Amino acid sequence: MSTGPDADLTRETACNLRDLIADGSVSPVEVLDAHLDAIERRNPALNAIVTLDADAARDTAKTAEAQVQAEEPIGPLHGLPIVIKDVTPTAGMRTTYGCPVYADNVPTEDVTVVARLRAAGAIILGKSNTPEFATGANTVNEVFGATRNPWNMDLSPAGSSGGSAAAVASGMVPLAHGTDFGGSLRVPAAFCGIVGLRTTPGLIPNHPMPLPFDPGQVHGPLARTAEDAALMIDGMAGFSPMSPISVAPPWPSCLAEMRTHENPAGLRIAYAPEIAGIGIDPEIAETCEAAVDALRQSGATVEEISLDLSAGREAFKVLRGEWMVGQQLERLEHIDRFGANLAGNIRDGLSQDVRAIAGAEQIRTQVWRTVRECLSRYDVLLTPTAPVLPFPVEQNYPEVIDGARLENYIDWIAQAFLITLTGFPAGSTPAGLSASGLPVGLQIIGPRLGEPTILAVAKLLQKIRPVGWPPAAI
Repeated sequence: MSTGPDADLTRETACNLRDLIADGSVSPVEVLDAHLDAIERRNPALNAIVTLDADAARDTAKTAEAQVQAEEPIGPLHGLPIVIKDVTPTAGMRTTYGCPVYADNVPTEDVTVVARLRAAGAIILGKSNTPEFATGANTVNEVFGATRNPWNMDLSPAGSSGGSAAAVASGMVPLAHGTDFGGSLRVPAAFCGIVGLRTTPGLIPNHPMPLPFDPGQVHGPLARTAEDAALMIDGMAGFSPMSPISVAPPWPSCLAEMRTHENPAGLRIAYAPEIAGIGIDPEIAETCEAAVDALRQSGATVEEISLDLSAGREAFKVLRGEWMVGQQLERLEHIDRFGANLAGNIRDGLSQDVRAIAGAEQIRTQVWRTVRECLSRYDVLLTPTAPVLPFPVEQNYPEVIDGARLENYIDWIAQAFLITLTGFPAGSTPAGLSASGLPVGLQIIGPRLGEPTILAVAKLLQKIRPVGWPPAAI
């Protein structure tokens, strides 16, 4: 690669940038300035990054440059600029949760995952947009407005990690942090044509949070390549005594381990075209089937299976309502000031009874057993990530799938949230482009702590089904 004055460092992968920084070919300051220039040119239209601290980032980049020059030990993310989803507290940097009540909130401490990213050498550049308290699959809030999709500015990047996904896809940052409860990493990755990974609960510490025993919300990476996602996991994962569900990964490096799983001839893959009972857009189905066939032609063993997890849809809504009340218990006094999505979810949770919650837990167990049995026979399970193409940014959610009207605003992401119920990790990677030039995501589900295998399959798909850069990055 060229590192001269005409080189565009924002086109490099995070792994390449990390190597170039480590050997002194480029400096962290040069990398930062290239991405700040991209932000200046692209963010006004996309509205993906809502808080930017260029001065502090440049100070950190200068320190990172001095460490390289002094030949000090450096971390896996040394000198790489990233953004943090605006529901995740960052010391000295505004964290609004996309909520007017917290529009001027500036935390005094980093949460564990942010502290780990800093320790790994990442440069925290700013915060990315999210719906209010991450409730919603379209990234819009009353504080900052809507984030737009870099493939088509009239369309949504989905949510709730839509700001992070749009920032990465458009080349404004090489990596971004996100969270996932019902698909908030996976669906934005699908809509924006990048890789997003919902990690195994406990792999990345969730401290502090109101529900430390909860396996629902997890942290994870958004990246343009599978290897970049693995690199970012290496900067976040690891046991923490501050989390009661924390686990130590069985591999010392996700990136190194994924490179041992890249032979397609050894892969056993199951493909389930529809698992939620809500239908799927024919163009999504066609694109995903073409990607699955390409995997088969690459040498992998691929079988199409029937997998019905639709019983979990109502169970997830019950458990999600319980989770919303638990997360917001200390903020219930503000419920009348919250937006419709957040307030509605809390009120749904408050209306649940113990019998409904117990029944939902039993159904969750049934869904887990079904997927566990599937993963005992296959290395990974594939499904479409989302059943529809990106929709207009003004819409709260798509109301129709393949001619059938949806009953509520959350069912359209059931392909993703049904996997959340199981506790298994799952990623989304591009399967190809639709006839209209929009990205389509394929969900890759693996066993607990199977992130390296998931990302190895994602890397193979990116090699045989590349989608290129979106118009907003060109």
